[in-house]
Amino acid sequence: MSEGSVTMTNEKKDDLILLAHGDGGLLTHQLLQDYFLRYFNNDLLDQMTDAAVFQADSGQMAISTDAFVVDPIFFPGGDIGKLAVCGTVNDLAVSGAQPLYLTASFIIEEGFSLGSMEKIIASIAETCKDAGVRIIAGDTKVVGRGQADKIFISTTGVGYLLPGVNLGYQCLGPGDKVLVNGCLGNHGLSILLQRESLGLESQVVSDCAPLNSMIKKILSRFPGVKFMRDLTRGGLATNAKETALSAKVDFWFNETALPVEAGVRGITNLLGLDPLYLANEGKFMVVVAATEADALLSYLQEELSAGESAIIGEIQAGEGNVFLKTALGGTRRLNMMAGAPLPRIC
Repeated sequence: MSEGSVTMTNEKKDDLILLAHGDGGLLTHQLLQDYFLRYFNNDLLDQMTDAAVFQADSGQMAISTDAFVVDPIFFPGGDIGKLAVCGTVNDLAVSGAQPLYLTASFIIEEGFSLGSMEKIIASIAETCKDAGVRIIAGDTKVVGRGQADKIFISTTGVGYLLPGVNLGYQCLGPGDKVLVNGCLGNHGLSILLQRESLGLESQVVSDCAPLNSMIKKILSRFPGVKFMRDLTRGGLATNAKETALSAKVDFWFNETALPVEAGVRGITNLLGLDPLYLANEGKFMVVVAATEADALLSYLQEELSAGESAIIGEIQAGEGNVFLKTALGGTRRLNMMAGAPLPRIC
């Protein structure tokens, strides 16, 4: 099996997903035991009850849910399984929560390779371990050929809000600084290059990664952090615009400060794409009080090994606009992404 494709030639019938794997009978039981429970086993999931029951401490909790239909399902830097865990974990983390538990639902097309499925399940298990979360409930459905595209995954995450953390649109104000934790656009471009035959030799790798450990350290050390946002679909530009509209402030970015890898910049220029609108799966935007911005940047670069982190702009009074000060001295207005230039990005 090559990266970016699922090869099913010369595979035996026993190596493929059958409709009977989803009928609730013997093959379903074997699928759960031989694959899902083998990788995801823990005391809560092993109970195999209709709902997972767990102890909850007092305090506020956070929950997030998402579906993942990325195409291709394997790509440089990750796969649909790693993406499913990171996407949900990161949504909780930028909300100020410590992710603890996930549920996972799988829709699998008849004829999908069991070897490919196991590779995805193993990736999920490894990413859960890296993020410090457990899958405690799930579901599997098998549909006929052509009724899905290989495999779709839905995940729901639950976590506790970290003590003393209060992140929200209402916290943003003039003078606050805006940072990102690294280079922009890698995931979106990686998927595009893997999906399309463009004749371009590239080493662009997705930035897909769980961010909760990094974010927890930041929030415990810098009380001046006011807001965070996971820069997934629509990239920095769209997410900043949505935030500006909700907070009723203006964002001002400096083009020369935006971190973009040379390879990403070169290819996007060639293809007429803007890296500010490409999806990321391991990058966040953080708004922090001006008095802590330099210290936070140093901490990201030196202590958290996020060497490409940068202060990219600031908040000003306004009505929901996003402006980019260009390298040539002009000003460009950034709006939400229109249309879907690259569907099924996550």
